[in-house]
Amino acid sequence: MARPKNIVLWSAVAALLGGCDRAAPATAKPAVSGDARMLAVLREVQADTPNGNRFLGTARPEELRAKLASLPPETPPPARAGLQFELAFEEMRLGNPEEAIRLDEQAFAILKSLGDNVPADVIAPARFELGVAYLRLGEVQNCCARRTGESCILPIQGSGIHTAREGSEKAIQCFAQVLDRVPHDSPLGCKAMWLLNLAYMTLGEYPDGVPAGVRIDPKVFASDEPFPHFENIARDVGLDEFSPAGGMIAEDFDDDGRLELVVSTMHTSGQMRLYHLEDDGTYVDRTEGSGLEGEFGGLNMVDADFDNDGKVDVLVLRGAWWGTEGRHPRSLLKNLGGGKFQDVTFDAGLASFRYPTQTAAWADIDNDGDLDLYIGSESHPSYPCPGQLFRNEGNGRFTDIAVRAGVANYAYAKGVVFGDYDGDGYPDLYISNLNAPNCLFHNNQDGTFTDVAASAGVTMPKDGFADWFWDFDNDGALDLWAGAYGGPEQPTDVANVAASYLGIPQPGELPHLYRGDGHGKFEDVAPVQGLKKHLLPMGANFGDLDNDGFLDFYLATGYPAYEGLMPNVMYRNRGGTGFSDVTTNGGFGHLQKGHGVSFADLDGDGDQDVIVKMGGGYPGDAYGIALFENPGFGNHWVKIKLVGTRSNRSAIGARIRAEIVEGGKRRSIYRTVCTGGSFGCNPLMQEIGLGKAEKIETLEISWPTSRTTQTFHGVAVDQSFEVTEGRDELRPAPRKRIAFHR
Repeated sequence: MARPKNIVLWSAVAALLGGCDRAAPATAKPAVSGDARMLAVLREVQADTPNGNRFLGTARPEELRAKLASLPPETPPPARAGLQFELAFEEMRLGNPEEAIRLDEQAFAILKSLGDNVPADVIAPARFELGVAYLRLGEVQNCCARRTGESCILPIQGSGIHTAREGSEKAIQCFAQVLDRVPHDSPLGCKAMWLLNLAYMTLGEYPDGVPAGVRIDPKVFASDEPFPHFENIARDVGLDEFSPAGGMIAEDFDDDGRLELVVSTMHTSGQMRLYHLEDDGTYVDRTEGSGLEGEFGGLNMVDADFDNDGKVDVLVLRGAWWGTEGRHPRSLLKNLGGGKFQDVTFDAGLASFRYPTQTAAWADIDNDGDLDLYIGSESHPSYPCPGQLFRNEGNGRFTDIAVRAGVANYAYAKGVVFGDYDGDGYPDLYISNLNAPNCLFHNNQDGTFTDVAASAGVTMPKDGFADWFWDFDNDGALDLWAGAYGGPEQPTDVANVAASYLGIPQPGELPHLYRGDGHGKFEDVAPVQGLKKHLLPMGANFGDLDNDGFLDFYLATGYPAYEGLMPNVMYRNRGGTGFSDVTTNGGFGHLQKGHGVSFADLDGDGDQDVIVKMGGGYPGDAYGIALFENPGFGNHWVKIKLVGTRSNRSAIGARIRAEIVEGGKRRSIYRTVCTGGSFGCNPLMQEIGLGKAEKIETLEISWPTSRTTQTFHGVAVDQSFEVTEGRDELRPAPRKRIAFHR
């Protein structure tokens, strides 16, 4: 149903206007360190943001307040109501739900006073927006102010039940009135029914307290199979950060045998954070003194050892979704060791380009032993922005070769990943675009690429987002996951998600899971693998939750509007034969917006935990980190850290094959060294599940640059090893076991 023009749409993507070009060279200044130059730029970005930014800015609400205050008494009531609805949206965006409710109530009273002069299709949407405002008030007073590990986990129960009840109670009244006016299977009806049931959950009255005619059957939320519960322990272990959307990296940055967390937020005043796991099982903020002070903003991050010094570095990505308002610099943070970083963006030659982006990937495209970098730009017909392929010159500097390499991709890139899908020894590039065909650039081995997406059959979905290469069925050939973030008629709308859960036909796109044949062809097997729900994943990543050797994956869902309450989703891999939704049983169904996702054995007990950067795009939509602790499955594992000598030091692109015997049957497990999906980073040390196997019969490491393979036999399980290229030894690399604080 179309919304009336005088009511602001809760759109998922801000309108993008104006032109985008390379930033003008900075005015000459006295020589200063790379840190000081970049921090000065970030301070300028921070100072400029509050005025007009459509996500974070205050100019529009200030303008509307002044306009509303100056309206003459003879202003037609519909015009006054329209301004109040619009200002209510802005107040909600900034995190002022009480004021938004006041304005919505006044505007709705004006509409009611007009009686039959108000079109029927205006009242229901207006009432829906008021219901969303009340529901958000309930979230602020409960889920945010009194946050627990159970808060906002679908189905809401235990300490997640709201104690301040007014917001949800009044939201229920509003949504019920909407459902009295519109068909329940219409887009607005689906949304209202969905949020109505969620509101009842927050009061502890679902399902029995929900009127039968609008009740969602609890079976809708049931998992496909039994699965143990993962408890959200983030606040218990000291991860109490509360901020908008951002990135997440889990990595051992200081080589102390435990994984640190680097967390970013898209807000231009949002400080990056470095969290260290202490011996008492809690995380401590070690940002101060780390060199990260003043590194503001960053919707996403990617990490790798770009200079082959043995220390993992970080690239921060900024400006996504904001068009020309997002011409913010990226930051390349060199790891100095000991938990210290230095911003070397200027020295590396990456500071002159300011295109909005949230996605990038590292790979050695020319197999010369150092890592190159692709950054996907968000281009638009009115402001063309090329994607950038930076060749690593081996001296700490990069040169953009995207245009001559044929990978400029003037499209709205939302996910980029590298993978050698045809096994020719050179990494290829897949780009997931929003509102444009996706691209698969085959590496021609001469510094150029050719887009073969159409012939390979991987151009869909039309509205793409998160993506990754992996071998989900352990057949030795890379497969490709391409997430969908919309549809032809109703992009990024909770109505499509609700309809998908309710079994109502809807136009939204489904995700695509392309099975590769290892020779350049792909087949979409998503439906037969059980991936049939319309979801809106932003952050996404994969790992092996149960250590069975098959990769599972997690989708962190949402969009900026406060109505966009939908569960994040976990899929378990059933031995390469299909995927089971284990969201509810596993406790993974967080309703807040999710972004950066990492699978990592944070406590060193051998199984992977899942950590997610929660929070939305508006300043009023901040939320805390979620850390889902793995309860354990009793399966064996091995951890392998690869150290390249001729190949890049991070060993990105190296391939691992572990041959095991389990239950009398021989099988192989395949991994390619990377940090996982396109939104969130797993550790570079590979954490590989081995099922019930008592040893690894054969372990093979294939290196990309030297084209050599190292082979080991009879490898012990439940151990951590380091393998250096060219040295035929498995060196123990103990990881510190630290029980989480309780």
